[in-house]
Amino acid sequence: MAPTVSFLLIIFISTISYISSESVIRFPSEKDLSGRFHKVRAEDDLYCDSWRLAVETNNIGPWKSVPARCVNFVAKYMGGERYSSDSKVVGKVSSAFAESVELDGDGRDAWVFDIDETLLSNLPYYENNGFGKEIFNETSFNDWVDKAEAPALAASLDLYNELLELGFKIFLLTGRSEHQRNATETNLLLAGYDKWERLILRGSSDQGKLAIIYKSEKRAQLVEEGYRIHGSSGDQWSDLWGHAVASRSFKLPNPMYYIP
Repeated sequence: MAPTVSFLLIIFISTISYISSESVIRFPSEKDLSGRFHKVRAEDDLYCDSWRLAVETNNIGPWKSVPARCVNFVAKYMGGERYSSDSKVVGKVSSAFAESVELDGDGRDAWVFDIDETLLSNLPYYENNGFGKEIFNETSFNDWVDKAEAPALAASLDLYNELLELGFKIFLLTGRSEHQRNATETNLLLAGYDKWERLILRGSSDQGKLAIIYKSEKRAQLVEEGYRIHGSSGDQWSDLWGHAVASRSFKLPNPMYYIP
């Protein structure tokens, strides 16, 4: 066989081997945020489930938006049974811990809740804003907050009511600003929450602070007032970490955004 023919045959066989090694399943392409096309591959769900786990365990660290290949995965997760089930498990574990706490009965046994994606679900907002694929738009989110239409996260509402029955004082510690107090209180009441001890929002001196610093400072103030923070619930690690932390902290799932 001539050298030229042999060379071409080798190239042909190598090309066929490469093509056959790739998955034969192909889905329509979709554009990522930069306008380029991303091919949705069969292995995306597997990768994105692993990505979600890395987010929840904070292995990824700071991130700004959901990867283009995972937008559909996040949408299905947030709107499906898996998100509801994951939240219920967190609620049940939290409940079991709360029932094990021996309250002193002096009104100083406390539990701290974040609000967004912890007590209230902003899923209706994110359904219209890309499930985290878009960079956070404070203006449009504030407009959504003003509507006071966010539904309760069912698992958290059950836990909240149980904590009240057990005798915990409940503090709501949110990154929302003071000018949103009326809308936030209205939304909480419409969603079924009441009898909280205090709703803490960002004042003028808190603007610009990282959430982990701001929330640590507010918890420290509660401790200085004599409260014992037994439990803390939030969807961000910055809701739970820092100083003056609770005896037990409970992280709810949220693969849509990251707040430092």
